[in-house]
Amino acid sequence: MSKHTEEDKETKLEQEIPAEAENEMKEEPQTEPQQTEEVPLEEILQKKVEELESANAELKDQMLRRQAELENYRKRLIRDKEEAVQFANESLIRDILGFLDNMERALAAAKNGGDVNALIEGFEMTQNQLLSTLDKNWGLKGIESVGQEFDPSLHEACMMAVDGSLDKETVLEEFQKGYTLHGRVVRPAKVKIGKPE
Repeated sequence: MSKHTEEDKETKLEQEIPAEAENEMKEEPQTEPQQTEEVPLEEILQKKVEELESANAELKDQMLRRQAELENYRKRLIRDKEEAVQFANESLIRDILGFLDNMERALAAAKNGGDVNALIEGFEMTQNQLLSTLDKNWGLKGIESVGQEFDPSLHEACMMAVDGSLDKETVLEEFQKGYTLHGRVVRPAKVKIGKPE
């Protein structure tokens, strides 16, 4: 190969390189990603504030609704409790109505000049019916007093007498009957007690 030919090749190569570099430079702007418009920081913050305000309003609405539901629930509970207290004794009243009906019939018979013995018997039956119903359905029991040892938790001493025949304080007479409700004293019996010498 001649020297001349080599020089021609080098020159040609030098000419091609700038042409290629120039082409690449022309192409580079086309392949470079286009620059996006920068969103100002104020706009980003404003959007974030709006999102947070919207979320806050939604949470506030939920809280107010729940608060209202809770208040309604509380009022309903109070109303149900008041109603339960108001009608708690409904069954007791129903049980007593039978007794009142019998008393009404006995009074009507007495006004019409009925037999006194029959009237007394009717009153005793009505009293026994009432006491039986109160005992069976409601746990009300009469306190047995006369002849029993004096018990201050069951008896209220109204009178006292000394009796040499007694070896301990004993109930001699009952002035007013006492009652227990499910084992708890609701009214002590008023009694006269005998005390040993």
